[in-house]
Amino acid sequence: MVETRELRYFVAVAEELHFGRAAQRLGMAQPPLSRAIQQLERRLGAVLLHRSARAVALTEAGSVLLREARLVLEAVEAAERRTRRAAVDRPAVVLATKAGASSELLSKLLDAYAAEPGAVAVEVVLGGPGEPERRLRNGSADVALLLRPYDTTAGFETEDLYTEQQVVVLPAGHPLAGRPHMSMSEVHALTELPLPRWPRPDGSYPEGPGPQVRDHTQLIQLIALGRACAVMPESLRAQLRDDHAIVPVPDAPAVTTVIAWPPHSRSQAVADLVRTATRL
Repeated sequence: MVETRELRYFVAVAEELHFGRAAQRLGMAQPPLSRAIQQLERRLGAVLLHRSARAVALTEAGSVLLREARLVLEAVEAAERRTRRAAVDRPAVVLATKAGASSELLSKLLDAYAAEPGAVAVEVVLGGPGEPERRLRNGSADVALLLRPYDTTAGFETEDLYTEQQVVVLPAGHPLAGRPHMSMSEVHALTELPLPRWPRPDGSYPEGPGPQVRDHTQLIQLIALGRACAVMPESLRAQLRDDHAIVPVPDAPAVTTVIAWPPHSRSQAVADLVRTATRL
């Protein structure tokens, strides 16, 4: 059987592509790390790394193991976090959601759930784009409000809560602010108001002319300053200021807010929270 320790060693080497840096990252000497990787290759009967005097590169088998090992280690860490939370004297549910999104629903949900018999404390964790999904996958959240198609719900149990159309947010006074609607092609043609660039899971940004943004507040200010535009769910209209204008974008993909939880969850509190959300 492959051990989680071996998977952690391999992931470090595969991400660093350098045994010395990986050993430093793991807090160990390089020779035992090299021996552990060789033992893992013998155990699996596959060459995982191409080694030369100048470089280390992943083989096809190594790429597969890196992808699978990350999932395994993430699942182990999630199990550890959920177990520790279940052992506390005062149980609570951690609910993750994107800052600024689903605000009205979240407020109603918390109030309605608090009135339920046997309700426990709900800790709300607000994060940037993609963070609620990551928290649900790594076990630091028990349940999450996600936005499809922006968030990936594969591997979760979900209930759809509501679907809405999207709008483009422009600076107030922009020549197109009075239009009855715009198309996505027209939005992309706004070179003076480029769409923002959100960080990828690894923290890097995609290439493009738009400004780099990390949170909703930063984006809203950039739009008001005439530095960007953004396509957003229509429900965010309530959070905009007088220096913003919105125009419907009928051909933008509809956004569905879902409540999601791990398929193996046996938490009665999570079940009650989901039931309350679907009733609302």
